[in-house]
Amino acid sequence: MPQIIIEIFIDAPPATCLGLVRDERVIAEGSFPSGNDIKSAAPHRTVELGQIVTFRGKHLGFRQILTVKVVELEHGRRFVDKMIEGRFRAFRHTHEFVDVGGKTLMRDILNWTSPFGILGRVADKTFIERHLRKFVIGRNLRLRAIAESVD
Repeated sequence: MPQIIIEIFIDAPPATCLGLVRDERVIAEGSFPSGNDIKSAAPHRTVELGQIVTFRGKHLGFRQILTVKVVELEHGRRFVDKMIEGRFRAFRHTHEFVDVGGKTLMRDILNWTSPFGILGRVADKTFIERHLRKFVIGRNLRLRAIAESVD
């Protein structure tokens, strides 16, 4: 199962960063370059434990739909969403927030399994890993700009 770990320092406390990552408005804005929009059945605008969220957007030239469920949530520290429907055979995204002297080390850990056996593994190394890395880094840079303007 391929894995990507992406880290970024943010000049804001972990609680602020975690709150922004879970805010549906920020999620939608952070996903803008792919044309993503999100849909959830939550009565509030913050993603919570057990919540199911569907992302729709254009990735790698194709319209994609990915539905995830928040399977873990530790306020101030981390949350994990896991794919329940989408093109991958499996997809898990761990978001971690580490306090470093009042600032935050935000770490994204993505694990996935592509479909199509060996062809999927070739695709992982050829373009999927690069695309996921670029997408998450772009989202994180936008999130950092928002977090640092709030505090």
